[in-house]
Amino acid sequence: MAGIIRYGSYLPYFRLKRSLFGAGRGERTAASYDEDSVSMAVEAARDALRGAAVPDSLIFATTSPPYAEKLNAATICSALDLPGAIRSVELGSCSRMGLSGLLLGLDLAQGGGSTLVCAADVVVGAPGSSRESLGGDGAVAFLTGSNEDAIAILKGRACATTEVVDVWRLPEDQFVRQWEERFGADVLSPIMLDAIKRALDQAGVEPDELKTVVLDSANPRVTAAIPRALKLNKEQFANPLRDLVGRSGTANAGLLLACVLDHAVAGDLILLASAVDGCDVLLLEVTDNIDSGRPERSIERWLASKRDDLSYHNYLKWRGVMPFEPPRRPEPERPAAPASNRSEHWKMAFVGGRCQSCGDMNLPAQRVCVKCGAADQMREEPYADAIGRVATYTLDHLAYSLQPPVLAAVVDFDEGGRISCELTDVDPAQVDIGTILEMTFRRLYTGQGIHNYFWKARPKR
Repeated sequence: MAGIIRYGSYLPYFRLKRSLFGAGRGERTAASYDEDSVSMAVEAARDALRGAAVPDSLIFATTSPPYAEKLNAATICSALDLPGAIRSVELGSCSRMGLSGLLLGLDLAQGGGSTLVCAADVVVGAPGSSRESLGGDGAVAFLTGSNEDAIAILKGRACATTEVVDVWRLPEDQFVRQWEERFGADVLSPIMLDAIKRALDQAGVEPDELKTVVLDSANPRVTAAIPRALKLNKEQFANPLRDLVGRSGTANAGLLLACVLDHAVAGDLILLASAVDGCDVLLLEVTDNIDSGRPERSIERWLASKRDDLSYHNYLKWRGVMPFEPPRRPEPERPAAPASNRSEHWKMAFVGGRCQSCGDMNLPAQRVCVKCGAADQMREEPYADAIGRVATYTLDHLAYSLQPPVLAAVVDFDEGGRISCELTDVDPAQVDIGTILEMTFRRLYTGQGIHNYFWKARPKR
């Protein structure tokens, strides 16, 4: 039977207090200037794949793709060091596609395959809009399969598609538009209720048997009538994370599910429903394998690891909403594409080489060992999950950055090897010699329409 084998999540380090733009209490997650939906999907997927077999397929859902026409999923595959024979699919245009992707992954699992389903979004709203204040950035990943290791199995499902002008964005639009909420709710609420009832009927489950219910929609009024119609009590509803994260687009339903799975026990029945341009519903039953399938980082751990002093001014700069004067100095030279391509395995997947003659680690891998001089004795070794420590560092107040100062460090890894790289998601006042670091996949810069990704180090979260 098809089910979820493992899962992972990711929430950015930075938070934007809603009081900064007059939107009341709470805060929203804000992706850093060097993050996008692809880099966040990689972070979530790393936790989902840790200790798991290589999947047959990858599905990526987002409404904020770094490339409008290019397979963003290919970048995710490269960063995760997945084989070139993998099948990849990309879903977009609607924030319901995160849950749709999970249903598709479960469908593929029925045929005996395994699928990595990633959903991630950087949610940008017009200044002063509800989308800006109520949105949030994040990512989630699920590994689906049909073997006996499933931590949650599919019990029932239902889908619906309808044409409604509720939330939309034209290709030339910078920001999403939304019609008056009551009109969209009049159309989508009955559709959502019908889909939920069909999923419950298919599973032979009554509403009062549900342990947890996750209701998601880009229009908050769509879900308002559902609890009363199904006679659900408030204890059955999952924490919407509204005051801590915000609605994270395609990742939202999955992030709420991940939060539920972090504390679920065997036998729990979980219903998820996402209503945008129709509705997707799935009903899961948690199995005895739940403890073994939980990731290293829970949603609570991501929430606790944060920096909440991001200014609204800097946030608008990061999103390209507000123009600003660039530094009055020449742009630094950027790495050339041909040179980067020659070391693609190192650049995208952060794979080094260990000398089979002396055991020394070479980062990046070399034909000739830098320690003993042995030629062609390198064995590739993944280093994306390696733990490092600050050997020395410097603060550069002259180099241009959207989050100055630039913090460059020499990093020594516990398993051997040394690199010089930039630190990210860091408070400079809290960095010192010996600070424990981990690697994170980030977008270095964009030049001539090409996004250039590489790995940075950050204090362990």
